[in-house]
Amino acid sequence: MTATHGPARRPDLRADCGQCAGLCCVALTLTASADFAIDKPAGEPCPNLKHDFRCGIHTRLRDGGFPGCTVYDCFGAGQKVTQVTYGGRDWRQAADFGAQMFEVFSVVRLLHELLWYLTEALELAPSLDGELRRALDGTEQLALGSAESLTALDVVAHRARINDLLLRTSELVRARVSPRLLNRRGADLMGADLRGADLRGADLRSAYLIGADLRRADLTSADLIGADLRDTDLRGAHLARSIFLTQMQLNATHGDTATTLPDRLTRPPHWS
Repeated sequence: MTATHGPARRPDLRADCGQCAGLCCVALTLTASADFAIDKPAGEPCPNLKHDFRCGIHTRLRDGGFPGCTVYDCFGAGQKVTQVTYGGRDWRQAADFGAQMFEVFSVVRLLHELLWYLTEALELAPSLDGELRRALDGTEQLALGSAESLTALDVVAHRARINDLLLRTSELVRARVSPRLLNRRGADLMGADLRGADLRGADLRSAYLIGADLRRADLTSADLIGADLRDTDLRGAHLARSIFLTQMQLNATHGDTATTLPDRLTRPPHWS
């Protein structure tokens, strides 16, 4: 899918760590696991976070036991909250609003993720242009709100309203390639052998594809919103025209040079 105005052209929806106050390194909870080497409660800075808000082990996160950090994507919420909502202030300068800043970050991150999907949907479904543009403009305005308005926002209800539009977009796009509209929404496909599978137009929303083998599978127009792709093998898979796939999902997978990707996404450095 060739994007001219989509997410690939939205730098504000891509993380710019140099303009952020290390919010994800403080706001998020870490649980000791294969993804993180330590336990860390929300609101406590990661011990790898330096005074300048840079990561002390950024170039060796995977080898250092923090592959989960290389997967995470804030969709540009970090710099929005730091530079726009709080005007360049950070949680160290004024500890009294630190907890609020972390809460605002979580809300703006969800709003920015919705903006990513809505921006893509505008390209995919011209027949829904009016509704999608109103939803996108409304979500943009919410993300630009004050800290107080953001913490008061029922972001879950807003996401549910947007999801209806995204579902309609998905059905329109998937119907173009497959009349059968394979529905595997929320399916448990963990470790499934799906090598070479024809998944064109499949609804894979929120499907559990952890450790699944999707080598050479065709995911043209497959809806991947919320699909859990941790350790999924995508070597040689056709993803160039899949819909609603995010960089965060892709970062958790394994692929190679034969894996085709939408131009809005980049090939993860750890892929062979």
